[in-house]
Amino acid sequence: MIKHIAIVMDGNRRWAKKRGLLKMFGHQEGANTVKKAVGFCLDKKIPYLSLYTFSIENFKRPEHEKTFLFDLMIKEAQKVLPELIEKGVCARFIGDRELFPKKVLAACNTLEQETKSFTNLQLNFLFCYGGKQELVSSIRTIAKKVKSGELLEEEISESIIEQHLWMAGTPEPDLIIRTGGQMRLSNFLIYQSAYSELFFLDCMWPEITATHLNDIVLEYNNRKRNFGV
Repeated sequence: MIKHIAIVMDGNRRWAKKRGLLKMFGHQEGANTVKKAVGFCLDKKIPYLSLYTFSIENFKRPEHEKTFLFDLMIKEAQKVLPELIEKGVCARFIGDRELFPKKVLAACNTLEQETKSFTNLQLNFLFCYGGKQELVSSIRTIAKKVKSGELLEEEISESIIEQHLWMAGTPEPDLIIRTGGQMRLSNFLIYQSAYSELFFLDCMWPEITATHLNDIVLEYNNRKRNFGV
C-alpha cells in the first residue's frame, strides 16, 4: 500500500511560455493543479502527499517573481482553508522557517493551526526547503546535544537523524514524481529518497491529470522493490 507520494512540481513557467503567457499565469495554473493531486490522494486513501513548493535555490529568482509567488501562497492559503477543513486535510509547511517571509509565515501558521487535528491526508508543502540544508540542520542539532551531554555519540543512529529532520514524523516517500521532463531530484528529500521509486514525466505540472497519477500508481505496483539490492 502506498503511504506517501512526493512531487517535484516542475514546468509552470515553461507551460506559460509555450502558450505565450506571462510566467505568473503558469504559477497560478500550477496552484490550481495542486487540487488534482490532493483529490487523487484522498480518493486512493494515500495518507501523505509532499509537494516541492519553493526551494532555497528559488530565492535566486527575480524579486518580482518571488513577490508574486509569496502573494499567491497567501491568497491560496486563505482560499483553500474551508476545503481542507471539509475534506479533513492536515496542512504542514516544512523547511527553514527562518527564511519564511513574515507575511507568508502568518498565513502558514494559520493554515497549520486550523487543520492540525485532521487525519484523512497530511499535505506537506516543502517551502524554503532544501534536502542538503535539512541534513545540515539535523546534524547541527545533534552535535549541540552531544556537546551538552544530552546525547551520547554512540547513540547517534539513523533513527536519531530522522527524528531531527524537518520531515520528522512523515514516512519516507514510496514514490517521487517529477514533471517537466527533467530527470533529477534537485535537492528534494535527499535523505528520505534512498529507496523511493522515481517517475519522470515529460508533461508540465499544470498539465498533469488523475490519469497520469493513476498510471504511475499502476506501474509502481508492478515494480519489484529490493531496497538496496
